[in-house]
Amino acid sequence: MRVERARYLLAAVETGSLRAAAARCGVSQPTIGQQIALLEEDLDVVLLTRSRHGVRPTPAGHALLEPLSRLVAAEDALRESAMESSGAYRGRVQIGGVSVTAETIIAPAVGRLREDHPELRFTVREGASTAVEAAVLDGELDFGVITMPLGPAAPGLRRTSLLSVPVGVFARTDHPLAGRDHVHWRDLEAWPIVTMRPGTVLWETLHRHVAAPDVVVEAMSARTVKVMVGRGAGLGVLARTETSADITGLVWLPLRDARPIELCLTQREDSRPSPAALIVRRLIRAIAEEMTSPVS
Repeated sequence: MRVERARYLLAAVETGSLRAAAARCGVSQPTIGQQIALLEEDLDVVLLTRSRHGVRPTPAGHALLEPLSRLVAAEDALRESAMESSGAYRGRVQIGGVSVTAETIIAPAVGRLREDHPELRFTVREGASTAVEAAVLDGELDFGVITMPLGPAAPGLRRTSLLSVPVGVFARTDHPLAGRDHVHWRDLEAWPIVTMRPGTVLWETLHRHVAAPDVVVEAMSARTVKVMVGRGAGLGVLARTETSADITGLVWLPLRDARPIELCLTQREDSRPSPAALIVRRLIRAIAEEMTSPVS
């Protein structure tokens, strides 16, 4: 049995459509349909039911999803080990990110990979989530690690959630609100605000919840927001992330009525990543999982 046929079946089940599965796998729709039919012949069982609404697994197909997933994962691990042993990880990987993900997720991934794969090279482009997604869709970036935009993904893009980050306010320790254990959106109406620039998820979130916020600074990075707050410019509206260069003299107050912001991986549906891009993407997921794990 050819493992790629299992890969095609899993893509069809995940997308619910042979057309979408073909786009994800970079093959034609007739090819993917033919290969799944051959897999059914190999296993002597019907795996999918087809209708005008798409495809879904039969009971037998559903029972085989887990072992087929393990088979695909095993082949991926085998190929990765072979490439590592031959030093095949080389070339340039182009990644987009917002300022926070560039520091907390992308930079650690680059650092770890450079130790083991010195032939790898990287382009890291920072920008607003919308700008990163546009570059990914145009093929200028292999993928992006961004704050998940509030609207749906553009056709041709796929977002994968990595972790949730709480939203709150940074204030100087001498600010009148600093003694509280939390604040609400309504508490921000009376104070000058420092936040991220237009086009960012935080800017849009602030303006959705505060009718006319007194935004005195629109910054390019989370660090700049904190610096401005430390200098007395106002309250800083940010997601809480642990960075390597936090500003002293600040307290962070959770916004009790704010929903967490999702950090996500964004990529083209029809992308065929290079081996180097695949290992970078895999490590980024692993780092995100580490960030969500409790410290023992």
